[in-house]
Amino acid sequence: MKRSKPWAAWWDSFKYWFGRRSLQSRLIASYIFIILGPSALVSFYSYDAINNMYVSDAEDKNVSLLEMEIQHIDTQIESLARAVEVAYADNKVRDYLANTTDLGSEELVNFSNNTSKSLTWIQYLNPNIEHLRLFSSSNITEIWPIFFRETRVASEPWYQKAKELKGTESWSFQYTDPDLMQRYKGQTPASTPKVSLLREMSIPADNHVGMVQVDMLLDNFSPRTYSTSQDNESQILLVDSEAQIFTRGMYSFLDVHPSLSKEVIERLQLYHETGEWNIHYKENGKSFLLLHKPIERINADLLNIVSMDGVLKEISHMRNILIGANIGFITLVTVIAYILNAFILKNLRVLTEEMKKVRRGETYGGITIRGGGEVGELAHHFSKLMNTINTLVAQAVYKEALTKEAELRTLHNQIDAHFLYNTLENIKMLAEIENQRQISDALTSLGGMMRYNFKWSGEYVKLRDEIRHIENYIEVMNIRFDEPIELQLDIPSDLLDMEMLKMSLQPIVENAVKHAWTGEETGARNISIQVLELPQSDIRIVVTDNGRGVDETSLLELNQELERVSLTDKVPGNFVSNSPNHDGIGLRNVQERIRLYYGKQYGLKLFSEQGQYTQVVMIMPKVLLTGRVGTDDKAIDRG
Repeated sequence: MKRSKPWAAWWDSFKYWFGRRSLQSRLIASYIFIILGPSALVSFYSYDAINNMYVSDAEDKNVSLLEMEIQHIDTQIESLARAVEVAYADNKVRDYLANTTDLGSEELVNFSNNTSKSLTWIQYLNPNIEHLRLFSSSNITEIWPIFFRETRVASEPWYQKAKELKGTESWSFQYTDPDLMQRYKGQTPASTPKVSLLREMSIPADNHVGMVQVDMLLDNFSPRTYSTSQDNESQILLVDSEAQIFTRGMYSFLDVHPSLSKEVIERLQLYHETGEWNIHYKENGKSFLLLHKPIERINADLLNIVSMDGVLKEISHMRNILIGANIGFITLVTVIAYILNAFILKNLRVLTEEMKKVRRGETYGGITIRGGGEVGELAHHFSKLMNTINTLVAQAVYKEALTKEAELRTLHNQIDAHFLYNTLENIKMLAEIENQRQISDALTSLGGMMRYNFKWSGEYVKLRDEIRHIENYIEVMNIRFDEPIELQLDIPSDLLDMEMLKMSLQPIVENAVKHAWTGEETGARNISIQVLELPQSDIRIVVTDNGRGVDETSLLELNQELERVSLTDKVPGNFVSNSPNHDGIGLRNVQERIRLYYGKQYGLKLFSEQGQYTQVVMIMPKVLLTGRVGTDDKAIDRG
């Protein structure tokens, strides 16, 4: 025994309980349900729109901050590049770095007073530049704080990388600013992150003589990266090509959320490989926006990490307001509906009590209900009903007697179908005795048609039976024509057992016989039936005649009428066409039956070219009545 599902049993219990409630209670519950649905839907979309608006505003605001910082960084990059270019293009500087012998005292003093001091002005003119240094590969005399020997920094990775670039810009980010002059030897360098622009110098080409270096502290290079505002809900990060992260040390999101640094590095790696960037990130129940802008010239990336705590609090506040407003609105509507329903249903309760008295067998003394409306009309008809019950009973008995009499009369008037079959057989035998083969064959076809029509054991028949009926019909119709109609069939044998609605093809062929030819044409008359199997287990049946065709206006009207066929209030076996020019069941009737039994996606469509042909295309599902065909597992088996 199959057990019912728990939810089905619960639903049945609920319907029983709800059905026993009073009409007033059910009306109020319906009001609440009707209002709650749209209200919840509007609130949901409003909340979603508010959520998107707050998130979008936060994103736009912080993207603007990021772009402003990018503009500041671009300005500092140009400052560093100009400083390097001034030093790099100075011929005296280049000669000094390339000199392999020590200068005399006078030459050294002149160089220091003139060239070296002119370089110092670069720092004076741009206070953000921390250092301007030139390194020589030879043992020149060092002039602090600008000219140094290369041996001081030759072992540094950033120096070797710049040397390999052969005169092109090399950018390096460091967490500290080492003291090259070793004035504070033995002390740990302070944490002063800086960015350096280096450019290797070769005189002549491929003959390395030195290096130009310009430094700028990162709090000057990118001020917002090192902003220490405690109330700030965002934090800017600068990440170089070596995956080093530079940012403020106080109130840092990276300290509170340990996985954030790793996530930033992984997303940057994915961005550099694929160009994809995901701005949303969650950790420990906290939501962040990771906004990103690349700085291509220095091969670095600028990120703005935005905490969504404040935004989510505002969104939560708006959600609570929406929920409160919905609850208040529904409560107010419930109270108003209860009071109005109690007033409206008062007369209905009076009528109900009077009906209960009649049911108990008490004498009906009449009922008076003031006012009109449905309840007043119901009371009026109830009174009329009670006054005419005896008359209706008598009429019912009389009608039953008349019905029995009519049934007997109908039985006497029926023509025995077997009498017709036997009569046709006798006439056929006489025709054969007289050697009237054409009459005999026509009677055989007519008998087949009559048997097919009278034997209506169900709506479904095999395709082969419907085709045989059409062949009989064509043979009978050819008696009327001087030029017979030739029926051409193109049907795969494995589709002859598929299911058809009985009398669904015959009206189409009958329509072609009656309207395709006027009788004045010359040449062969052909009607072809082609059956094709479509994907997804559908079948297309095409009925084509080579008659006079249909004009474009009539064809459009016919297709529109077929497309408008509605299944409302249709019952199997009770089809009526709305067309003023229908014959028999008609094309519209066939359309109604196909859509009723198979669905609206199936049915008929007409194609025609005037003077050439008319074609009716029928689409229906592949359903077998006797076992499956081939290997088509999707075909339905009604056998």
